[in-house]
Amino acid sequence: MTIGTTDGALPFNPFDPAFRADPYPFYARLRATEPVHVSPFGFVVLARYDDVARTLRDNVFSRDVEANAAEAPNAVREARRETLRRRREEGTAAKSILNLDPPDHTRLRRLVSLAFTPSSIERLRPRIQQLVDGIVDRAADRGSMELVDELAFPVPFQVISDLLGMPTEREAEIREWSQQLTAALEPTADDETMANADRAAQSLGGYLQEVIADRRLHPGDDLLSQLLVVEEAGDRLSPAELMSFIVLLYVAGHETTVNLIGNGMLALLRHPDELRRWRDDPALDATAVDELLRYDGPVQQTVRVPLQPVRIGDIDVKAGAVVMTILGSANHDQAMFDDPETLRLDRPNAGRHLAFSAGIHYCLGASLAKLEATIAITSVIRRFPGLALAGEPHWRDRLTIRGVDQLPLSW
Repeated sequence: MTIGTTDGALPFNPFDPAFRADPYPFYARLRATEPVHVSPFGFVVLARYDDVARTLRDNVFSRDVEANAAEAPNAVREARRETLRRRREEGTAAKSILNLDPPDHTRLRRLVSLAFTPSSIERLRPRIQQLVDGIVDRAADRGSMELVDELAFPVPFQVISDLLGMPTEREAEIREWSQQLTAALEPTADDETMANADRAAQSLGGYLQEVIADRRLHPGDDLLSQLLVVEEAGDRLSPAELMSFIVLLYVAGHETTVNLIGNGMLALLRHPDELRRWRDDPALDATAVDELLRYDGPVQQTVRVPLQPVRIGDIDVKAGAVVMTILGSANHDQAMFDDPETLRLDRPNAGRHLAFSAGIHYCLGASLAKLEATIAITSVIRRFPGLALAGEPHWRDRLTIRGVDQLPLSW
């Protein structure tokens, strides 16, 4: 089969409400019947672990969709692509490191990599524990908690704010801007969603400009101050790159972790034997979150573009085609994970999940996200043995970023 045809392809329909509510049965059918196919929406879909992992790690595939895709998937994306290209030519915008290939990706990632090494992140453990303990203590006598608003969002937000030296008094606005920005990552994003994202980017950018201006006058020992020193050196980080970098660190530094904590807690409550097992066995603290990431990770898919013709499965894919790698499906592939629909916190190869992607774009904040989720979840399940759902969880209507936005708990 050649890209551009859909003969015999199993439709991958992100508009299906049943799919958006629970994608994993659909993923299983994809892997069984059409693990590599051309979607009616025009992109190539990869559902198997081996195909996804190989694509993420192969330098034949580019993350810079804007520069290398033969065409935008729709008119909305094409108009946005042209606007951003013009702004970059004017020097008022820069591509996110998420969408860069080497050598620019290598240069930018090196600037902050030391702040996110496992040893650097481990030094944050006391602060994360302090934040979680304060929230849990305040909820204890009340006997209930709305996990997302009270814990899953505030803790990662405060931690990334601490790292960057950001004030936190506009927390509600920043959360709203972040959600509008991540909504633009959805392949189903329409004109209104993109316009909202652009407005959010302008609002967040204006706020960050104020913070940056103040930090230039009053530098500290935070990551933002370190990046300003690099920017002023003039040869490694432009002002537009600085702003793009800070927006990414600020938004990605909390957004996906919120969903990891929420999804992970829900998975445990739906598997009470595994919850009790982790509650009673601290030895699982080092690895259990990897299984939660595999089982229901916060990022379900990412895209790549081949720089030359490639063959995947029985499909010839042209250079410039958009390839969707379904991380959530790869993480449930029986060829890699035995009995994948079962949550097993002691799964020996859970760490091979692709929830943080793979290759050069492996998530920079993986260690931080895992530490925050481990502390948040273990603190709650060990403090409240009678923990239970106090109502139905509510899922965000997303395809790329999967997560609950309400998870009421009681004990």
